[in-house]
Amino acid sequence: MFQAEGFYISRQKGDHLILIKPGVSRPIIIPMYDEIPVFVIKNNLRTAGISREKYFQLLR
Repeated sequence: MFQAEGFYISRQKGDHLILIKPGVSRPIIIPMYDEIPVFVIKNNLRTAGISREKYFQLLR
């Protein structure tokens, strides 16, 4: 989903993927868990500047 918005994998540290995008000041950290907690998703969306509506559009 983040890759569809222009983010790309910069590196991997342990069980976390670090994604970056030019123009976004902070990286997106995605844990590679079976289930990602909602607060992690919300924080990453806020950091990426993606609205809730855009998130659901990208999931389709």
